[in-house]
Amino acid sequence: MTDDPWVPPVVLLAVDLVILTLRESRLHVLLVERGIDPYKGSLALPGGFLQHDGEDITAAAHRELSEEADLDVEALSLEQFGVYGEPGRDPRGRVVSVAYLAIAPRLPEPSAGTDAADAGWQSADSVLLGDLELAFDHRRIIADGVERARVKLEHSALATAFCGPTFTITDLQDVYEAVWGISLDPRNFYRKVQKTEGFIVPAGTARKAATGRPARLFRSGPCTVLRPPMTRPAEAASVKE
Repeated sequence: MTDDPWVPPVVLLAVDLVILTLRESRLHVLLVERGIDPYKGSLALPGGFLQHDGEDITAAAHRELSEEADLDVEALSLEQFGVYGEPGRDPRGRVVSVAYLAIAPRLPEPSAGTDAADAGWQSADSVLLGDLELAFDHRRIIADGVERARVKLEHSALATAFCGPTFTITDLQDVYEAVWGISLDPRNFYRKVQKTEGFIVPAGTARKAATGRPARLFRSGPCTVLRPPMTRPAEAASVKE
């Protein structure tokens, strides 16, 4: 036996932010170019360490997003979706990171600040397929964040926020295809949308088409939770990035 007092391990707490948006009908993720070591010059998620013991974790996430990408944090709703703390994930020591997700339409071009040399939107597909080299374990965090966003589209009316005030069923399908990363059968999609009560409602007008009949216009309905949900095709939902 030893009478030596127990000394707690040194653990650093950080935040990482997965910010997603649609650009040119494709899902994009916000990445920064690290301006400091480790991984100087590599792409990474915006984020960083808590500044002091009294700083709230969510407040730190908002601060880092503002400092590293100069985005309006008030316009984003951050949702905590994961904690990452495997030994060796950061060469600076034992670092536990709390990950946050935000997915929002029409986000502007970011600008770098503090320890980020650059900031910009990158194709989520390029990240998930490994076409871009990322620092730390950020590809895994992004994959988890993208999957969380895909599930949100199944169970909430979030997709309508990426359309205009009025939109066609095809416009809505484009959003689902971009976030889910798959092609959908138009007839099946139309049936699912119409079966989900309160998801969308007729706008009372139609959009003229170059050929064929004018497309019916809709607007977002009163429901925020979809019952039944807009579930992905089974073969797509089972694919692991």
